[in-house]
Amino acid sequence: MSSPPAATRRRLFADTTPLREVPAFRWLWIGQSLAGIGTQLTVVTVGLQVYALTSSTFAVGLVGVVALVPLVGLGLYGGALVDAHDRRRVALLASSVLWVLSIAIAAQAWWHVDSVGLLYALVALQSAAFAVNNPARSAIVPGIVPRELLPAANALSGTTNAIALTVGPLLAGFLVATWGFQAAYTVDAVTFVAALVGVHRLPPMRPDVVEGSHRPGLRSVLEGIRFLATRPNVRTTFLADLCAMVLAMPRVLYPALGAAELGGGARTVGLLGAGFAVGSVLAGLLSGPLGGVRRQGAVVIGCVAVYGASIAAFGVVLVAAPDGATGKLWACVGLLAVSGAADAVSSIFRGTILQVATPDALRGRLQGVFIVVVAGGPRLGDLVLGSAATGVGEGFAALAGGVACVVAVLLLANVQRGFLRYDARQPTP
Repeated sequence: MSSPPAATRRRLFADTTPLREVPAFRWLWIGQSLAGIGTQLTVVTVGLQVYALTSSTFAVGLVGVVALVPLVGLGLYGGALVDAHDRRRVALLASSVLWVLSIAIAAQAWWHVDSVGLLYALVALQSAAFAVNNPARSAIVPGIVPRELLPAANALSGTTNAIALTVGPLLAGFLVATWGFQAAYTVDAVTFVAALVGVHRLPPMRPDVVEGSHRPGLRSVLEGIRFLATRPNVRTTFLADLCAMVLAMPRVLYPALGAAELGGGARTVGLLGAGFAVGSVLAGLLSGPLGGVRRQGAVVIGCVAVYGASIAAFGVVLVAAPDGATGKLWACVGLLAVSGAADAVSSIFRGTILQVATPDALRGRLQGVFIVVVAGGPRLGDLVLGSAATGVGEGFAALAGGVACVVAVLLLANVQRGFLRYDARQPTP
């Protein structure tokens, strides 16, 4: 049997054209990919160090709180800052601050400061710098990548993010167990140099300036919010994501499932998390056909519905299959992989619509809103499903959350029917 032609393979697998044809994006992508692994490594290591110092799961949970507050609080202002200044310069400054903070976190481990309060403070400062850095980097991409290549560029970025979410925790466990917290934090500080190099090699990126946007502040932030309020297609990208993340984010259920219903403890928790991540990676690697999709809004709605349905099926398996049944765990992992793949494809097109349908002068502020939604949605989801599981159990909570997600996104599509007709060739906000 003959092998498929090269053109067919290119259509099936991830489109690397942005890396080949856009040197600025290539440097940005390489830097962010390496830094992303280091970032995830530090996220896990901080939790391990806090637990080692306190023996308190509550104290570990507070790490997420101290990171979320500045991220949400500064997300909108960070976007306004990005729209007022050279985006390359803003990203370079914010990346430099993040690098210095990475070095500081490594230093506290090498010097055995052993202060949970200091760790909380450094994590909060990192989150604040990220609230500026991420909107700047995201607003840069549509300025250097042609519109027709944006889905491919977003797929490449999403794939490396998913890989970082998989590799980072595994590497953190190995480094901490072998050489201690110091080694893990040092790897992060070293890999982050790549992110600095990637931004440094960009050309100047002055945003289009409109009246009132030259000075970051409340007026500038409100201008971005007013734009979002009057642009249904852009707004629907956020609402569709919230349907999935608030109503059907299952990660809060994993520890209880590992402890009781599925058994296996930390190993099971790791497998469930890896299932979601592997689905995301596979979707990215096989994202070649996505570059030709025109009805991107309809695909977003469909993917969120598939996501909800797979979480509902995950709940059905938990409820219906007896404890200890052969294949129960692997069925759950497989369904989470489906949900991860659906979320990855949805993310590619939500990001593309946001980038293309938003005027350049407002891209930073809308990316700031995006940060708030992406950071806050899963945290609210933890609260919703965690509360539901307390009352009805993990299986019924996942089932109800998945069904609610499907119903909510279909109702959203019915209300915002123009989103289903969104055409990538003629993008409208």
